[in-house]
Amino acid sequence: MKRFFPRSLLGQVILAVALTLFVMQGINGILAWRIEKDRQDTAVVNTLGFRFVAASRIADMSESERTVVIDPRRTARPRRDSRFAGEGRARRGFANAAFERSDTFPSLAGDKRMADLEARLADTLRSNGRSFSDIRLVERALADDPVAVRFFQRRAMRRAMPEGVPQTVAVAGIETPDGWEIVRAAKPPARPFTGPLIYLVRAAGLTLILSLVLWFVLQRITRPLAELTRRTERFSSDPGNYEPIDPSGPDDVRKLITAHNAMEARIGAMLDEKDVMLGAIGHDLKTPLAALRVRAESVPDDTQRARMAETIEEITHTLDDILALARVGRAHGEPERTDIAALAASVVDEFEDLGEPVQIAELEKAAAPARVNWLKRGLRNLVTNALRYAGEAQVSVIRDAGSIILRVDDRGPGIPDDRIAEMLEPFARGEASRNRATGGAGLGLTLARAVAEQHGGTLTLANRKEGGLRAEIRLPA
Repeated sequence: MKRFFPRSLLGQVILAVALTLFVMQGINGILAWRIEKDRQDTAVVNTLGFRFVAASRIADMSESERTVVIDPRRTARPRRDSRFAGEGRARRGFANAAFERSDTFPSLAGDKRMADLEARLADTLRSNGRSFSDIRLVERALADDPVAVRFFQRRAMRRAMPEGVPQTVAVAGIETPDGWEIVRAAKPPARPFTGPLIYLVRAAGLTLILSLVLWFVLQRITRPLAELTRRTERFSSDPGNYEPIDPSGPDDVRKLITAHNAMEARIGAMLDEKDVMLGAIGHDLKTPLAALRVRAESVPDDTQRARMAETIEEITHTLDDILALARVGRAHGEPERTDIAALAASVVDEFEDLGEPVQIAELEKAAAPARVNWLKRGLRNLVTNALRYAGEAQVSVIRDAGSIILRVDDRGPGIPDDRIAEMLEPFARGEASRNRATGGAGLGLTLARAVAEQHGGTLTLANRKEGGLRAEIRLPA
């Protein structure tokens, strides 16, 4: 389910608005359909009820009350009907298909009982003073009822009805002591789409139109935000490469981009100041260290002279590591497409030339953008760490799920699980002494992690089940 849910701001806003609109329009559509259906049902019930009540009242009229005067000016031609009592006079009543009496209710095989409307018709008749012992209300095709056919055809011709003859009729009957009274009424035709489907389709169409409009509007907001996100990701991995973004979009987004540009400029200035300061520190410290190295050569005691030279060398290496760690994120220039397998093989060759037991376990062809010198240095640190604690190392290059893995395995004592995260911090060491020959300064893994992060990857350490430690630099392919 999660993979079908949009993860972007644009997708989530459009989905939320579209679902809300569709649900609300769907509810309104269903309510409108029910109101329209209830209106049609009420019209049928009122028509049938009126004819029942009118039939009762006409039956209670005297002969003079049943006869009405017809104004000849309101008729287009003389009307000849058996109901006329004389010229200009007619008898009250319904056409011979609107109302009839029968001993039984004329049920047909295709009739459909309308129980709900039947109950409503019964209440309407009782509220108007009609009494009966039984009531029936059915829906019937007009073609199955010859009486209704004659009635509605005559009424259509007489009134010039634009809707023509209905396809279905409602036939109602009530049982009285004199027999069954039966009336008929046209049933409104069903809509082209049965039930509330037409309203749901309309809701879907409105939702689609609004979603398209909303997509064009939100693009103006999300496009600058997406560019800001990409710029922030690039700056986090390469803060030395500073390029301001042109503000665009709404005022709020423009202000955000302007503030981000100012922040990046300030961070870049601070990093430049740091580089200047580190360069000065390196120069000011290495010069006296070189002088100390020259003076140490004049010490007559060979043992003291060797110790002093070793100490000066250790300080120099530590200073180099600190400066490298501080500058690893400030590499200038774009990374180059590099064969990672060839890079790993060249590092292994360097150690083999020095007589170190470093082997290639597995090499898969893989290429990725890289800063070659920095990536080599990170890999060298991992191999050196394995040689220092295990006496040997195995190097592999593996492709896995869109990533390229530089792996270094050893068969040493490993690292306690609770100290693995600590070992990636600066000046953390696997053994307590500060002897570079046995443990180094504690910056090798930290520098390797910084190199991995500079390339948009990660450095992970894990103990192997068969013994030893596994260090992996995982780079995006």
